[in-house]
Amino acid sequence: MELEDESYDFVVVANRLPVDSVTEADGTKGWKLSPGGLVTALEPVMRSADGAWIGWPGAADTHVDPFEHDGITMVPVSLDQTEVERYYEGFSNDTLWPLYHDVIAQPSYHREWWDSYVSVNRRFADRAASLASHGAIVWVHDYQLQLVPGMLREKRPDLTIGFFNHIPFPAYGLYSQLPWRRQILTGLLGADVIGFQRTADAGNFARAVRRLFGYETRGSSIRVPLEDGAERRSRHSRTVVARAFPISIDSASFADLAARPDVVERARQIREDLGNPKTILFGVDRLDYTKGIRHRLKAYAELLQDGRLDASETTLIQVASPSRERVAAYMELRDEIEMTVGRINGDYGSIGSAPVHYLHHGYPREEMVALYLASDVMLVTALRDGMNLVAKEYVASRIDGDGVLILSEFAGASDDLRQALLINPHDIQGVKEAIVTAVEMEPRDRKRRMRALRRKVIENDVAKWSATFLEELRRASHAGTAADTPEHETTDPQETNA
Repeated sequence: MELEDESYDFVVVANRLPVDSVTEADGTKGWKLSPGGLVTALEPVMRSADGAWIGWPGAADTHVDPFEHDGITMVPVSLDQTEVERYYEGFSNDTLWPLYHDVIAQPSYHREWWDSYVSVNRRFADRAASLASHGAIVWVHDYQLQLVPGMLREKRPDLTIGFFNHIPFPAYGLYSQLPWRRQILTGLLGADVIGFQRTADAGNFARAVRRLFGYETRGSSIRVPLEDGAERRSRHSRTVVARAFPISIDSASFADLAARPDVVERARQIREDLGNPKTILFGVDRLDYTKGIRHRLKAYAELLQDGRLDASETTLIQVASPSRERVAAYMELRDEIEMTVGRINGDYGSIGSAPVHYLHHGYPREEMVALYLASDVMLVTALRDGMNLVAKEYVASRIDGDGVLILSEFAGASDDLRQALLINPHDIQGVKEAIVTAVEMEPRDRKRRMRALRRKVIENDVAKWSATFLEELRRASHAGTAADTPEHETTDPQETNA
């Protein structure tokens, strides 16, 4: 496919392509669509709007020409090994990720990582600029590509640009540590609409803009002057919308899977294989220090030690899918988790029975839904999470109306799922009490809570999320550049001097 001959009215820019490379039985290589809410939400839009998806294929030094898969044009952006180490593993996942997750782990600040981040963001922006038709909509996704909107705005002011941040945006006291804090904000403000998971995240972003630039913010609107430097309070400006658009899941597909006889049978088999315990607790996460896996294991171990849970009647299944295994903090976390699991099983297990079943690999969606159906209590103990879609997947899968969700108040999902048992995962005693409450909860109360949770997840699915964001983006496109901006300063003069 010749890029020069193609242009698209809708372009998605994300760190990864929504496909994985596969090798067929006959040895030929091909692609399969990755499971995930984002591609599910955007797939119909991509097809109807003549769309292209720009992203990295997922392996270093992979050079692939643009191709079509399931009616979507895929445009690969290659990264060499050094860029994977500096832009992706370095700046994205060892600088921004810990900083944006409340410094649960200490961020690392290296100038060569930043240089690589700028360079790779420029490559993505250039590719988007070359593909987008005049007046096209470009939707950029996530923390790896925060400079792309500003770079695109410089090259293609005719475009309507959206950005969605899938992870939290930190409070100013943390964000201000970033040596390149102004450059990141400038990049994001190149968008017409900036979406966040939670209202608090949008507020943190607006506060950082006021503190560092002194721009006027009112509600979800930010006035960005078209001139630079001393002319920043000129009457000519553009309005950027920055507000919460909480992401969700394809709830209908999970409900459909949960109704399949083979999945229901698999759920029954899982319980039988575990010896039909009275209670199955379940946690599934990427192996990441933000997920609070250590905290739930500690609470569970103490409940066994206290005798409030019986290891012969209770089983915890912990699925921890591999994540960023070349980053030191993740290697240390895996060692610690596996040592803790071994200690719990050694202290409280017996021949043929283990209180913790720890699984360090991912599973296909059908197996996950079977696990959701087999589990009595879902444990989501994130220390900080933009949303946490696992909580919503569990609820969507419980078509039987049963099951109890224990949910961290520091996950974005807690804003909607108020009928869950909400916890502060740092409060181990509180986590223990919530687990006991869940285990002992009356069936009537379980069903009442799950009914309310399911209503929320079904009404606010991923299709509604994407439609809401794109509608806001189209409004921004029609509004165009604002003129005659009121000439007054931020109400907090101290913020403009930061």
